[in-house]
Amino acid sequence: MVNVFSIVFLTTSVLSVVATPLKRTTTDVLNAINRVSADTTNLDNLITSYPLSGGTLLAALAIHTSSGTLGTDLGTATTTVKNNGPVVHPDADTILSAVLAIEPIIDHALSQIVIKKPAFAALPLGGVPALVLSDLISLKAATGSFAAALIAEAPADLVPPGTALENRILAAFDVAIAAYQS
Repeated sequence: MVNVFSIVFLTTSVLSVVATPLKRTTTDVLNAINRVSADTTNLDNLITSYPLSGGTLLAALAIHTSSGTLGTDLGTATTTVKNNGPVVHPDADTILSAVLAIEPIIDHALSQIVIKKPAFAALPLGGVPALVLSDLISLKAATGSFAAALIAEAPADLVPPGTALENRILAAFDVAIAAYQS
């Protein structure tokens, strides 16, 4: 009887630990933002280095792969923010600053992807511009979800600047998406 009780107790204890959701911390949120920042920088570097003519399909696919990585990490960051819950000052200020630091990189990457459209269209294998369009639409959605999660957990006084940042970034995506839809 003791052995059965011990096994049931041990099993219940293990299951309760496994089933307990992990509370994230502001450090987890900042680490997630740092991953998104590194991914964004990598994507920007790949797009920027893609030549205006004579580019390769392999280099274009590297951009696509990098977009996928960024999308995945944006999803993870969104989950981390939601699991963290509401944030207060000064942590909220630090988070906003970290996201603001990524904005110019996003703007540059999006402007470069528009400039490089003719180079992608010139590749012998068609369909690369459609792939870029698909990536842009996916990244816009992931970015919007991430921004919405951050804004939902922000103190009231940071909601307006957070919303303004979200609107600027999503508008920049709209410009790039429109370029690839035409």
